[in-house]
Amino acid sequence: MQRAALLIGVVLLVLAVLAPWLAPVDPNKQSLIARFRPPLGFAGARPGHWLGTDELGRDILSRGLHGLGLTLMLAALGATLGLMIGGTLGLLAGVVGGRTQAAIMGAVDTQIAVPFTLIALFVLTVFGSTLTVLVVVLGLYGWEQYARIVRAEAARLMTLPFIEAARCAGASPVRIALTHVLPNLVSPLVVQFTPSLSNIILLESTLSFLGLGVQPPTATLGAMVGVGRDFMPTAPWIVLVPAALILAVTFSIQILGDWLRDRADVRLRRR
Repeated sequence: MQRAALLIGVVLLVLAVLAPWLAPVDPNKQSLIARFRPPLGFAGARPGHWLGTDELGRDILSRGLHGLGLTLMLAALGATLGLMIGGTLGLLAGVVGGRTQAAIMGAVDTQIAVPFTLIALFVLTVFGSTLTVLVVVLGLYGWEQYARIVRAEAARLMTLPFIEAARCAGASPVRIALTHVLPNLVSPLVVQFTPSLSNIILLESTLSFLGLGVQPPTATLGAMVGVGRDFMPTAPWIVLVPAALILAVTFSIQILGDWLRDRADVRLRRR
């Protein structure tokens, strides 16, 4: 299963990176004469449009490839930003402790208590759906999970003898955090990054489906599903192609995330 997920993930990543060269036509090129052309193999299909066309005659394959690349880029940027925010705050809470830890964990509890989709909808409605705002919103999703994991592990590490030895040697709290604590947090952070990446892809797809993600004519997988839902009875391929890509991406990331978790957990490796 892991090999299949890895193969799917590699293929999708290659397709996303090479989308500008693999896409047969401009993803935004319209041709009303060719609108609602079905995929090859069905009656009415048109050569050059392997996966059919949408309501404006745009090539589904080209839009799917470019949408896959943009969706993965937004998810990667958002997950990385969330990792940086949550990891930094969690490390600060675990190393400093006291009121700093209480304030940070209070913010974490608040974030967990409020459904993030509502926050995202509010922010995007007020500040607009620009790429910068969208990346910031995606980056704020899931930071509390990183903060909780890092805070708990950092607090545990701060009680170990090698940290006390570093203190006695005159190491500053910043040096202790960066040199002695942070390297021991790489494994749990990597494990948490994969499900976060998958969840951010689904969040971006949801926001784009609702019309609050990347604005037309730029294609993302969620936006393609959102536009195509009105044409499901007559042209289901408009929805099925991007939905299949979303399913394949999230499936491969989740399976690889489970594999990384099993490899990082010493107790599971000993069984």
